[in-house]
Amino acid sequence: MGERVVAITGGHGVLGRAAVEAALAQGLKVAVIDHASGHAVPEGVLEVGGVDLTDAKAAAQAMEAVVARFGRLDALLNIAGGFVWQAVEGGGDEWDWMHALNLKTTLNASRAALAHLKASAEGRIVNVGAHGALKAAHGMGAYAASKSAVHRLTEALADELKSTSVTVNAVLPSIIDTPANRADMPDADPARWVAPADLAAAILFLASPEARAITGALVPVTGRV
Repeated sequence: MGERVVAITGGHGVLGRAAVEAALAQGLKVAVIDHASGHAVPEGVLEVGGVDLTDAKAAAQAMEAVVARFGRLDALLNIAGGFVWQAVEGGGDEWDWMHALNLKTTLNASRAALAHLKASAEGRIVNVGAHGALKAAHGMGAYAASKSAVHRLTEALADELKSTSVTVNAVLPSIIDTPANRADMPDADPARWVAPADLAAAILFLASPEARAITGALVPVTGRV
């Protein structure tokens, strides 16, 4: 089958870096697509920086850069996204921001990658949803709505692509053990959260040929929260 190529959006973030490490450990060719640029990446990894994935043309150009470098694309890991806590009352443009950052980036990257993924014998898209989007709590409305939309996109695209080689799934993490979350919740026990490496392992499994029988799944990855 040759060396599989994986593109990771948001590859400079905490989870993105864990996914890069996991992919390299499996012998995959890796491209990092991120709004940020100039970060150090492991040897052999392609960095496509300065990409605004809320722009469909920019997303398409990024995927073309990956294929120009490696000659193919087998898996897309849509990790780019963000979080904001804000009550509905007194809020501002958080809903538009979360929609753009979480849903639009995933949609644009997926559309841009589809033609290349269909050319793979085992094409894969893995999205990052959120367990907290299954039932939104106080302050979680904008974030949960955007991630719920990612869930619906995952299901719809998986059904749309059933006649192709491409599967589409999503992981639904609870709290990820990141420096930002530790700072925001100093009294919590991060040992109960989801380690980035563990979440990356779940993502890489769904991106593997061995997961060919799974599509349209929303997989909870919740640690012991």
